[in-house]
Amino acid sequence: MWGRVRGIGSAVLGSLRTGKGAGPRERPHNLFEAAAAYVSACAEDDQDRIEEVTGWVSPEALSFGVNELACRAVVALARERDESPGAVARALLGLPAA
Repeated sequence: MWGRVRGIGSAVLGSLRTGKGAGPRERPHNLFEAAAAYVSACAEDDQDRIEEVTGWVSPEALSFGVNELACRAVVALARERDESPGAVARALLGLPAA
């Protein structure tokens, strides 16, 4: 996990140094687009896409977006399963029931 966090920082710094990122004609990505793309890329183990997405927004914004996505996903699954969000989160992580 920490390797990915360090990778995010390196990718952001690298894109700032090389001038990569959203061009003047491109619409900038928002943090929720970045979070959705990042989580999808992680789920598919697509390292190239992960590195691309980490340059879209700041590491803090990406972290916030991923957290928001996780919260919304757990709430949606909890409603679908008619369980508490805590029970769903623990089940997703493979933890024993509290």
